[in-house]
Amino acid sequence: MPELPEVETVRKGLAPVMEGRLIERAENRRPDLRFPFPDGFVERLSGARVERLDRRAKYLLMRLDSGETLLSHLGMSGRFTVQQSEVALKPGDFVHAPPTSEKHDHVVFDMEGDVRIVFNDPRRFGFMTLFATDDEAAVPFLAGLGPEPNSNEFSGPFLQARVKGKKAPLKAALLDQRVVAGLGNIYVCEALYRAGLSPRRMAGSLGPKRAERLALAVRQVIDEAIAAGGSSLKDFASADGELGYFQHTFRTYGREGETCVTPDCGSKIERIVQSGRSTFFCPTCQR
Repeated sequence: MPELPEVETVRKGLAPVMEGRLIERAENRRPDLRFPFPDGFVERLSGARVERLDRRAKYLLMRLDSGETLLSHLGMSGRFTVQQSEVALKPGDFVHAPPTSEKHDHVVFDMEGDVRIVFNDPRRFGFMTLFATDDEAAVPFLAGLGPEPNSNEFSGPFLQARVKGKKAPLKAALLDQRVVAGLGNIYVCEALYRAGLSPRRMAGSLGPKRAERLALAVRQVIDEAIAAGGSSLKDFASADGELGYFQHTFRTYGREGETCVTPDCGSKIERIVQSGRSTFFCPTCQR
């Protein structure tokens, strides 16, 4: 499932072709995705101007001049793509994302300037909903979310205070969106490795030094992943069709049985299952 860096990459790809432009026509080609589309979905979007594209955790937020916000979640396989009648290619440009099937094109936005934005989702675990922008604090999907991992609010002391007394493993605590928003399985594994902390360590045992180390590792991993365009595993690609490449720098995720990258370690990366998800870690470097 796309995590914060992938959704931020999509936001950056869509912003130049959506912000400030009118949605001349919206279309939904089925009645639902994971959830039914809200009443009047097409009518409420058609004719609205996109003022700004934001992101909160793993949600894309399209701010409209109508006073509403379109909230989108990519689910497991959702992808926005930009289609233009004339695309100016420069020498060296290329797109290497696998093509999508038109039968899974479920939502279409025809924007002014002859730009079409298509939401394709084969598994239909993604969803879209509309809400009054002024009522954002009451939106169930956004209520109670923790701070962004690369925000000023997220720090070692904050993290230590938020997990104090928790008996859950550290991995599970970091996946709790009320602790920190937007983290998923991939980046938690990578951050725990960089911080030298075992995913099985009890979250409540996190002292100030370890908390500071972990908060810094989380921030670094997220910033590097955003700069790399996210991680392309199976379905993810950015809005222009490009694949992210952070997966080429994974130190633990998906590397079960491979040698730890820490010099002179020599241990093999192990995989365990926590809360139904695979966790990858080095048994020597992570304590």
